[in-house]
Amino acid sequence: MRWEDGRRSDNVEDRRGQSAGYGAAGAAPLLLRFLPAMIRSKTGRVILVAGVIAVLGGKLLGVDVLSLFLGGAAVAPAQQGRELSQQEQQAADFVSVVLASTEDTWQQVFQARGGSYRVPTLVLFSGRVNSACGLASSAVGPFYCPGDQKLYIDLSFFDDLQQRYGAPGDFAQAYVVAHEVGHHVQTLLGISQQVQEAGRGKSKAQVNALSVRQELQADCFAGLWGNQANRQRQWLDPGDLEEALRAATAIGDDRLQREAGGQVVPDSFTHGTSAQRVAWFKRGFESGDIKACDTFAADI
Repeated sequence: MRWEDGRRSDNVEDRRGQSAGYGAAGAAPLLLRFLPAMIRSKTGRVILVAGVIAVLGGKLLGVDVLSLFLGGAAVAPAQQGRELSQQEQQAADFVSVVLASTEDTWQQVFQARGGSYRVPTLVLFSGRVNSACGLASSAVGPFYCPGDQKLYIDLSFFDDLQQRYGAPGDFAQAYVVAHEVGHHVQTLLGISQQVQEAGRGKSKAQVNALSVRQELQADCFAGLWGNQANRQRQWLDPGDLEEALRAATAIGDDRLQREAGGQVVPDSFTHGTSAQRVAWFKRGFESGDIKACDTFAADI
């Protein structure tokens, strides 16, 4: 990929080298858990009243006491992070360019549909991270949280993509980012909510089948972005498309189950087979048209 001259996104939050802690979102459930006992206790009531006074007083002074109390969420990441290596900085630079390109692509797509695109934030972390969806470790891989409309990725996943899954290359990495952005697009279009509602009261197998269609659509959206990025900026070098297809093949449910030494169980699939993931990425890449990505109406 010829990405170096691309625009960098302003919507990257770098938390690498920081402790996830509980943070404001993570500490709230703990407070709720102990709140009844504190209300029953005279000492607890005194603490609660003092806390409320401190928070209100802090607001008047322009200090977010609550965030500080709940884990320092008001402290800027740059004040807490460690110094990054040149390789780590370059990796962040790369995903920032890819994110910016997805912003440009989806703004155009939404405008053509008479709407407006709300850009997501990409959070870089190492080890584990707090999100509106809870505390997550890097073992879960890249993910999108609709609760805060942020993408989360530990860039060490790119090493796994190359070494563990046999899918090296910068366009393979770009595909991963674009796929998670695809989930953001689904949230903005109301698709994610529709899937969630459609799954209520259904069996586990039926819910999994809906998840497969949702994930394949995100693959198609990633392909759509690849089409637009290459058409507008001539980003791709020979072999780049094959990098993304290898990545899609490597993370198919059937291949992952087979490599884990277990039985391949289609009813347990949540993302689709290798062949399905390749087919839908290619469909988006070849068409460049969001209408081609309706996995819910198609025979997948």
